Amino acid sequence: MSFQNPVFIPGPTNIPESLRKACDMPTIDHRSPLFGQILHPARDGVRTVLKSSSAEVFIFPATGTGGWETALTNCLSAGDKILAARNGMFSHRWIDMCQRHGLDVQVVETAWGQGLPADRYEEILTADKGHEIKAVLATHNETATGVKSDIAAVRRALDAAGHPALLFVDGVSSIGSMDFRFDEWGVDVAVTGSQKGFMLPAGLAIVGFSAKAMEATKTGTLPRTFYDVHDMAKGYAANAYPYTPAVGLMNGLNEACTMLLNEGLENVFARHTRIAEGVRKAVVAWGLELCAVSPEVYSDTVSAIRTPEGFNATDIVTHAANTYGVAFGVGLGEVAGKVFRIGHLGSLTDVMTLSGIATAEMCMADLGLEITLGSGVAAAQEYYRANPAAALKAAA
Repeated sequence: MSFQNPVFIPGPTNIPESLRKACDMPTIDHRSPLFGQILHPARDGVRTVLKSSSAEVFIFPATGTGGWETALTNCLSAGDKILAARNGMFSHRWIDMCQRHGLDVQVVETAWGQGLPADRYEEILTADKGHEIKAVLATHNETATGVKSDIAAVRRALDAAGHPALLFVDGVSSIGSMDFRFDEWGVDVAVTGSQKGFMLPAGLAIVGFSAKAMEATKTGTLPRTFYDVHDMAKGYAANAYPYTPAVGLMNGLNEACTMLLNEGLENVFARHTRIAEGVRKAVVAWGLELCAVSPEVYSDTVSAIRTPEGFNATDIVTHAANTYGVAFGVGLGEVAGKVFRIGHLGSLTDVMTLSGIATAEMCMADLGLEITLGSGVAAAQEYYRANPAAALKAAA
């Protein structure tokens, strides 16, 4: 692989030079007031990115998987009933974690390529007259299939059923790249990581807790030590952690939030939509289809592209790495070998994206697919020319 080429995987994403430098800092005493000057602004920045006025933000030295575990172990007890849909590899893995923790998961099997079935959630929640279901899991953006789901619709399902279950949302590949509304959607725990929309190396699990979720931590009895939010809160009150924090990454997170907010969240979301649409135009020009079944569930952070029957899509990813030094994502789980994925999130521009589209075309042509070189690039170029970046419009 070449360090000079951008990556087109759904995370970790490309790291802007300013963020790389922010992470590269001298050692400081992480139990001194100086660390508080990094910690508290980073938490405030994350809260703003979540579009929340009151979420309690906790930042652990981990990844999004650690964030999942934080949500479960702090708020729930063994045997609690959970409602979740399985519509991709990452919803599957969260369900698996629940089961390993002794939780009773009611799984709504959903075709990979479709969004969360909010209507089915409403039926199940309405039928749960005894309110045995304690939490609803929702994967906002299913990275394996390139599918986004309507979290507002899930909240409406809970409200229509008059159900008090907590709403846990996996926003690992959406937060910081796609519109996320913690307060408006009534999210109780939001989970993300440092390596996607925040454009940092992997190493931070970032979670937001609502007041309702914090109340649930008082009765949840699942074992927790490393991920105990009460221990973390005590540390924060003293400008510290209950153990050693990843100080450089925290400094990078502070800078990442500043970068996102300086660009403007709506501009960030618009940039991702525009770049993603260029990729989708290329897919149409190639005569291929997305795994996502319809435009309303198209992800703005990753496109999972189906290849013709009988063709091993993983060969495209392997060939791109070995021949051109470019990274794409392989298919996972039920779509392994059936799709390859182009990640288009984080630090990415139209021009960078065109290089990824061109590389994918070369790979497919090299491997014998009937792809006209330049067709996808031209389709994306036409879209980008007709829909220039907001910054360029402002400068015109």
